[in-house]
Order: sequence, then structure tokens, then C-alpha cells
Amino acid sequence: MNGKIVVNPAVCHGKPCIAGTRIMVTNILSQLAGGYSVERILEGYPEITRADVSAAIDYAEQATDHTLLDSNDRYSE
Repeated sequence: MNGKIVVNPAVCHGKPCIAGTRIMVTNILSQLAGGYSVERILEGYPEITRADVSAAIDYAEQATDHTLLDSNDRYSE
């Protein structure tokens, strides 16, 4: 992510944000999930770049890429 995503307890209650802004990763992800194009997001947030949007997606991918440690397989059908 090259420092594009930062977590600072003094900014947005410590939620991950685009560096140098108060734009939270969740804002970007919610807009993408809602069908916004990257271009539309960039129009709404002119202070960020396409690379910032990509960093938000990468951050989410890394944050959710984990293995369930419970071997009881509680979630199988």
C-alpha cells in the first residue's frame, strides 16, 4: 500500500483512512459496493487518486485474508 492507507487513533476514531485525508477506506468500499465507478468516486473526492482507491481495495483484501483457526468446522453445512 506504500503508506497510502493509515490508521491513526486521532483521525476518524482510528479507522483506516486514505493518507492525508479523513476519507475512510469503508467510504470507498461502500461506494464501490453500491455500484459507483472509480471515476465517480474520484469526482466526489478530488483530493484522492486512482492509486488511493486501489490501495483501499488492497487494504480490504489483506484485512479479510485470514484463516479460520477453529478446526471444528462450525460453518460447514
